[in-house]
Amino acid sequence: MGLVSQVFQEEDLLHLQGKAAIGHTRYSTTGSSRIENAQPFLVDGPNGLIALGHNGNIINADLLRTELEAEGRVFQTSTDSEVIAHLVATAPGRDWGERMAYVMRRAQGAYCLTILTNEGVIAVRDPLGIRPLSLASIDGGFCYASETCAFDHLGARFIRDVEPGETLLITKDGIESFKFKEQEREAFCIFEYVYFARPDSYLRGERVYPVRMALGAKLAQEHPVEADIVIGVPDSATAAAVGYAHESGIPFAEGLVKNRYVGRTFIMPDQRIRDQGVHIKFNPLREVLEGQRVVVLDDSIVRSTTIRRVVRMIRDAGAREVHLRVTMPPITHPCFFGIDMGRRWELIAAHSTVEQIRADIGADSLGYLSREGLTSATGQTADKFCMGCFTGEYPMEVPQELDKLGLEPPAWARDHRDIDWETSNVPNRHREGEPVPMKIQPVPAKAP
Repeated sequence: MGLVSQVFQEEDLLHLQGKAAIGHTRYSTTGSSRIENAQPFLVDGPNGLIALGHNGNIINADLLRTELEAEGRVFQTSTDSEVIAHLVATAPGRDWGERMAYVMRRAQGAYCLTILTNEGVIAVRDPLGIRPLSLASIDGGFCYASETCAFDHLGARFIRDVEPGETLLITKDGIESFKFKEQEREAFCIFEYVYFARPDSYLRGERVYPVRMALGAKLAQEHPVEADIVIGVPDSATAAAVGYAHESGIPFAEGLVKNRYVGRTFIMPDQRIRDQGVHIKFNPLREVLEGQRVVVLDDSIVRSTTIRRVVRMIRDAGAREVHLRVTMPPITHPCFFGIDMGRRWELIAAHSTVEQIRADIGADSLGYLSREGLTSATGQTADKFCMGCFTGEYPMEVPQELDKLGLEPPAWARDHRDIDWETSNVPNRHREGEPVPMKIQPVPAKAP
């Protein structure tokens, strides 16, 4: 448990002798944040002992787990990643290409995998390519990473992305590639461009930083305003603020300083901790903001916890006007594929208009980037992305609501087993800290 720098010291690394390894830093989207759910998972089976690391979400993990338990597999955790580890360890096939093709036919959802075997190191990307995974060369060998910026720190040379539906096996003899089948479509997560990826990474051959600048420029075109300075909510919206400033001609300034020791607040486990995190996350510069009409760029509004306090901070620092610009359309639906946005009733845009959100956060104006502006900034077409979080149209059939994938109910659900959850009276209940009832019903995917 803890950060890499806290867990691995030099004396620990000295004991790690070998020619192949995988590692994983866990961003918890299913299963509690506890040591039993930490990855990689070590699982034995007919295909030998494997260690597996997983990025994403398997949306049919509960069904797969039931089948695997019926076959005698024993589970130690509540996470979907252990389910796919057992699925890989027991997959039939003559080689890893056939075995992973079986896994791809069975597992539904998002999964980038690194798998350590006795034969070599495997990398797998789901057929829709929802999350990124890349290959590089280093010191006569090879390495995988979920973001290309990791290669830069290691001095590795980027080779290419692992393709959707591809399995790569690195052995002492080199690299072998297995392709599941030719895909009719891709569904890369567009949130990676806007927020999740680091700005110095490459996604689909494009550096993220200039894409975020283009997002800001598009916002300046779609939502111009008379103002004195442009600032970004650091760090993910800084590049977009630079792009907005360049396009609008309004000077860019740094009006907020981020506390580098505070992480992402929208993924913290409960509202109380999110509130505390926001309180110490940013510090406004009064000398920059006082008396100014300020345009504030932010990457997204999920629950509105962070931005509401940011707007208040900027006003308290003396700003005359605060105009908020957001580099995504309104987020109205939850993510089922590896980003923990919460349930739909927690998303402010799911039950509020843009004007209601503007009034709620206390801004003088609010402008969201359009879907067309978002995809245009990436230089790609909308059919290459998953944009379900603001369209409700997912690349596959998903449950209406997702809580721990049925493997581990949340505390409030465990305490209210006899209640028939309904979706009525959802607006504003999230502010009172009440669990909002939801029925679980499948939502069909829109045909490609």
